[in-house]
Amino acid sequence: MPISVVKPFNLQQHQPRRNKTSLQVLLSSATNSTVKNKTKKGASHLLGVGFDNKDDHKRITQAEKFFILGGSEETHGNMTETVIKTFETIKNQGKILEQIDVDELADILHKNTPS
Repeated sequence: MPISVVKPFNLQQHQPRRNKTSLQVLLSSATNSTVKNKTKKGASHLLGVGFDNKDDHKRITQAEKFFILGGSEETHGNMTETVIKTFETIKNQGKILEQIDVDELADILHKNTPS
């Protein structure tokens, strides 16, 4: 499953690849991000978007630092597993998402992607 890492993120300008098995991971380091109706300065989040949904089921998984949207059941599950393992790896390194370099994040994501 190809992974793209994009930073910073502007939703209006970003045109994701339309690959049915792609995992778009967007690291948003906006100066003001709204999360659960609270404004947090410099908050980072991962966003996974799946494009291969054929059953019209709306799949959304969210946690404090990530959102997984769309995709088939398999793709959505793989993206969720990848992101959860990625956060476990970051935590085991004694870091938080905001402390991880984009290239390092891409490496961690690739290592944690199910084969």
